[in-house]
Amino acid sequence: MTARPQEPTRHPHPLSGAPFSSPVPPGSGWPGDPATPATPVAADAEGVLARATALTTLAELDAEVSVCRACPRLVDWRESVAVEKRRSFADEPYWGRPIHGWGSERPAVIIVGLAPAAHGGNRTGRIFTGDRSGDWLFASLHRVGLAAAPTSVHAGDGQRLVNTRMVAAVRCAPPANRPTPYERDTCAPWLDAELALVLATVRAVVCLGAFAWDAALRALARQGCAVPRPRPGFGHGAQVELPRPAGATDLVPAPMVVLASYHPSQQNTFTGTLTAPMLDDVLATAAHLAGS
Repeated sequence: MTARPQEPTRHPHPLSGAPFSSPVPPGSGWPGDPATPATPVAADAEGVLARATALTTLAELDAEVSVCRACPRLVDWRESVAVEKRRSFADEPYWGRPIHGWGSERPAVIIVGLAPAAHGGNRTGRIFTGDRSGDWLFASLHRVGLAAAPTSVHAGDGQRLVNTRMVAAVRCAPPANRPTPYERDTCAPWLDAELALVLATVRAVVCLGAFAWDAALRALARQGCAVPRPRPGFGHGAQVELPRPAGATDLVPAPMVVLASYHPSQQNTFTGTLTAPMLDDVLATAAHLAGS
């Protein structure tokens, strides 16, 4: 007699109570899941480029990002973390999939991070949510008026970004928080597609860390923005004003400003490399630009 395959273990979602296996299958009811079982899956770098350049709406983009399987090392890592879990989250389901962009569809501010945290976004299904970095970021966003609440604990918690959208340069949690250049470049068309769909209303781009700074400037150059050469160096508080591409039909004719902040990682916040007033200063500048 052939043994029946064992059903994957399912745990209740911390907010809704609905049971999910880890990683979460697309279209199974996870709060904010943009995909369905029929969403096309990019399986390699060529597939990412082909799919990303064909998409015309954020809804399509978010769905396809959330099921991407183009980078074998990242797929293996994010899914193994979702199965093995951290002991403190052992009774929770883990999202275990790529993290799509989140927030306003017509943002004045774009916040660019490196990648989801293994036990943060990779667990909760929302970027910068469920870890210490997110605690710092959302508290600051709330203080400057760019987030409706000071905390972000899980997709579906009612949090809302104000005139702001949040994205990761690399959409899967990488081992040791270090994507390879190949993984960065494979994922880049998703960022390019997202910027192409929202850039007309953007006044400020906030880059959290040197990796995000480099990725954002590269992506903006691919959108036709006149990024200086050599590219400006990263440093907390650095700013670059970028004229809009010639011929762009932008809703906001003023130049964009790219702003740099140290990443709100535990290493930076515990050592005082980044303080709350320092982060507030950068985000308040972005909020001022968004409202002016």
